[in-house]
Amino acid sequence: MIHRFLGAGCICALTILFSCSEKKSMGPGQNGGGGQKSGPLPVEALLIKTETISNAIEVTGTLLPNEVTEIRPEISGRLIYLNLREGGVVRKGELLAKIFDGDLQAQLKKLKVQLQIANKTEERQRELLKISGISQQDYDLSLLAVNNLQADIELTEVNISRTEIRAPYNGRIGLKRVSPGAYISPANILTTISEIDRLRLEFSVPEKYSSELNTGLDIRFNIEGTGNEYNAIVSARESSVDQTTRNLTVRADVRNPDKYLVPGSFAKVKIILGRDDGAIMIPTQSVIPVARGKQIVVLNAGQIEFRSIRTGVRDSSRVQVVEGLTSGDTLITTGLMFLRPDSKVKVTRLQ
Repeated sequence: MIHRFLGAGCICALTILFSCSEKKSMGPGQNGGGGQKSGPLPVEALLIKTETISNAIEVTGTLLPNEVTEIRPEISGRLIYLNLREGGVVRKGELLAKIFDGDLQAQLKKLKVQLQIANKTEERQRELLKISGISQQDYDLSLLAVNNLQADIELTEVNISRTEIRAPYNGRIGLKRVSPGAYISPANILTTISEIDRLRLEFSVPEKYSSELNTGLDIRFNIEGTGNEYNAIVSARESSVDQTTRNLTVRADVRNPDKYLVPGSFAKVKIILGRDDGAIMIPTQSVIPVARGKQIVVLNAGQIEFRSIRTGVRDSSRVQVVEGLTSGDTLITTGLMFLRPDSKVKVTRLQ
């Protein structure tokens, strides 16, 4: 009796297992002897319109003083006076340092006394020449002595002035590198001075923009630590493109610098190169990279069309199409990986 029940149970189990396997083999969408074909692929699309954009590029730059000079002595000697206030502001012509000039001062006094005697001798001989008391040659020699002494005095005064080191322009003093009493020579750097009333901005741009960066172009920049935006005007550019980096170095004069602008600071430069009132901008993800360029998918009279395009400027999420797309076209923006030239699509959302 038990064997009969076991045999019947095995037959039922095999029947159920066979039925399930048959249903699985039929697959979804099949019911006996027929099936249904898949429908059009749902996609989103964008109706192309023109807009106004500014052709801008962003590069990095460095703030520089308009002038920076190493302060060195012209002659050798002992430093007897030093007026270098580190970080202080000085005016043009202000005395910064003084070298011992006692010997030159003594020589100057001696020459001045000799000149006085030579002048008196020249006056006496001039009177004698009027009455033919001396020859013209004797008088010329006395006049020559006067002129030589005057030239020696001027030379000594120049040498004395070279012992004084003065500020070449209004600026800020850097770090002091010598101390009073030191013996210095033209090889020694006393300090540096930087012009702070005027600043320059130096930056480099790719060579393809070199023809558009002309003198007088307005640019904008900002620096870390401040929320201010500053203006500058292109004042000069390098004569050629660097062969290593393929970049062009440009300098601009900074307008209205303030205390936050410190020479040597890192700057973010934004350059507006032009304005396009008929620009076409599309989402970056709608561009398909191919072996020899870029393509997009356009819906034309219910059929999809693959087009090659040429792009221009881009921002964080969009890119400009300069060739291959016109206003009024319908651009497919989703499902691009599943599309084929003969695919059927259904637009679920049109922007």
